Amino acid sequence: MGAAGPRRDTRGIVDAPDLFIHVHFRRREPAPALRPYLEHYWLIDWDLDQPYAAHVVPHPSVNLVVQRYEAGESACERAGYAEVAGIGLGLFTRKLTGRGRVCGVQFRPGGFRPFAPEHALSDLTGHRVDAAEVLRTPPPVGAVLDPADEDARVAALDACLLALEPRPDPQATLAMELADRVRTDRSVCRAGQLARDAGLTPRSLQRLFSAYVGVGPKWVILRYRIHEALERAESDPAVDWARLAADLGYSDQAHLVRDFTATVGVPPTAYAPPPP
Repeated sequence: MGAAGPRRDTRGIVDAPDLFIHVHFRRREPAPALRPYLEHYWLIDWDLDQPYAAHVVPHPSVNLVVQRYEAGESACERAGYAEVAGIGLGLFTRKLTGRGRVCGVQFRPGGFRPFAPEHALSDLTGHRVDAAEVLRTPPPVGAVLDPADEDARVAALDACLLALEPRPDPQATLAMELADRVRTDRSVCRAGQLARDAGLTPRSLQRLFSAYVGVGPKWVILRYRIHEALERAESDPAVDWARLAADLGYSDQAHLVRDFTATVGVPPTAYAPPPP
């Protein structure tokens, strides 16, 4: 895992083309020693005349986020701060105004635990906490956000994470492998199937995901399928929803529509582009 470079897809980003008009978004690869644990770094800068609301359906991943908002509502936001964001259970929305900068670290599902081995990931799910409460050495905000040179910002993130000395953990590796299989293998539609293929009992699989990913395997399966449905809704005006529901392992179209609407807030047809 991690050898092919940062992902190029936009899964999870709601209306990605519109977001990219308003902000400068890019992904960067971490140092080689960190790639077994990290998806990528994600960097965003903006300078807006009018407020803009960004919407994301989060991945089943923990993120370390270093951020500064020139027009922030608090002194902390304006000065810059670092936080650990556990897996977001619902749609994440952030209103961007004025100028700002964010440097984020997206860990692989299961990949954060080696950096904070004393923390069960389920304790972070749905929460955003000061990085100093979770990491032995939180990232230095100035070193990450101040440099105009993007390479220097990436180097600062590398240095911070390498200093935490993540240790190989067979359970973390197993969790990452199983979560990656869910993401890449459409045939994995049930947690019981994933458990059998891994040689685990359903209860053992549940405990593994709770401690190392932060949510259960059924939730991970659902979230990745919603990501795929969202991507299809935005790119294909003639998508066959009944067929897509079957491809994603749903019993019927109505079930997919219910899950999509509950996660994103609107039915999938609201994101379909108009026919040419």
